[in-house]
Amino acid sequence: MVPIATIAAVGILYGFTAALSRPQVQALLPFLENEYIYYVLFLIREISGQVFGLIPVLFAISISFGLAKREKEIAAMAGFVTYYVMLFSASYMIKSGLFEFGNVGLGNALGISGTIEMGAVGGMVAGILASKLHNKYYNISLPVAIAFFGGKRFVSIAVIVCGTILGQILPFIWMPISSLINAIGMAIAGAGNFGVFIYGMLERLLVPTGLHHILNGIFRTTAAGGVYEGVEGVWNIFFQFFGTVDIEVLKPFTAFMAQGKIPFMVFGLPAAALGIYHATPKDKRKAVGPLLIAGALASFTTGITEPIEFSFLFIAPFLFVMHSILVGISFFLMAILEVGIGNTQGGIIDLFVYGFLVPNSNWTYAVYVGIGYAIIYYTMFRWYFKKNGLVVEASEEDEIEEKSSGNQKSQTILQGLGGRDNIVEINNCFTRLRVDVKDVNKIDEALLKTTGSIGINKTSQTHVQIIYGPKVDVIASDLKTII
Repeated sequence: MVPIATIAAVGILYGFTAALSRPQVQALLPFLENEYIYYVLFLIREISGQVFGLIPVLFAISISFGLAKREKEIAAMAGFVTYYVMLFSASYMIKSGLFEFGNVGLGNALGISGTIEMGAVGGMVAGILASKLHNKYYNISLPVAIAFFGGKRFVSIAVIVCGTILGQILPFIWMPISSLINAIGMAIAGAGNFGVFIYGMLERLLVPTGLHHILNGIFRTTAAGGVYEGVEGVWNIFFQFFGTVDIEVLKPFTAFMAQGKIPFMVFGLPAAALGIYHATPKDKRKAVGPLLIAGALASFTTGITEPIEFSFLFIAPFLFVMHSILVGISFFLMAILEVGIGNTQGGIIDLFVYGFLVPNSNWTYAVYVGIGYAIIYYTMFRWYFKKNGLVVEASEEDEIEEKSSGNQKSQTILQGLGGRDNIVEINNCFTRLRVDVKDVNKIDEALLKTTGSIGINKTSQTHVQIIYGPKVDVIASDLKTII
């Protein structure tokens, strides 16, 4: 999703400029003390920090845009308007004095003070509401006397009215939820490092369903992830205070961030890919190799793990369960070793920017544990694949990919989805093609696998997720063009 991609990119910029602004780094690189260079670094850092405050509204805009069936640019505007009106309406209700709401779960956003603090969840709610209203009313016809307000213009009226009503209701719903989230945060904090283990394991187990985004959103933007100086959520806390307070202060919050991912993303999964390759019969390695290399590189560099995870998830679910447990242990070990590496992706870039460049981050422990993880993953995956005679299905897909143009591949995917008439809507996230269909039984999984699909997940009778990895953006665009 766009907000998540934005966070990843801006997080790298923020961390890199913050690290270069530190006295320890400037002592090693004296030219960084130049006032003009320092000005540029500080400017980029401040802009990056401001972008993090816009994450909820980016969710509202991108979700309404992504879920709209037609006139997507109008839907995007509707998402922003819905979010703003919702917050203002909620603030008006809270400040009215008609009811006592207390101060739990209140914050400031888009210039509106004393409104509900829902973080990314608020943006998601507004985006979904805006998209529903847009899809229903963007082509509505009104009587001649008021025809001017029909169609796309009516969407603006609808979102203002519904956003206002939602804002009046939300304080009564969200304030108790906010109190509950605070209690959850306190419970996890009370569980200490065991709570970190549970978080890491559960986050990985939810990846196949896509629900890990919800879990992450709760910990990253609400009090479930912690509270510091009135700021809630590990994302918000880390990026507001990183570079201004000692990293030791932030370590309780980085326990839920990139540091727990580095041992298995940078070391473990690439080693698992090597183990799978060595367990594959020699006559099939040429076909499997490109898939495993692409998955290993995606995990190592950017922390995108789905290409490699979905290569074994469906043929070796036991390994995925073991992998999830090891992920929880990784988070646990990073916490007890007092590592302090922030951001969210977990690839080598995060290790360098938020570990190597940050004094007292204890980044070397992530490397030591990672080396151990590489040995464990390689041994476990090679043994399991060889013992059970498992082979990643990649031979046909790679041969066809080499011989087919992008358009031919898109036509094959279209056919595999049951044809043009079976498709309702096409969207995508980081690695998955998400398609609403009329009848999921018309989908030809065998044909889709020949197009480079790593895995196929039918979540309902009308929705399917096809995992293609980072190249999914191009695939989705091509499909939208030909239909």
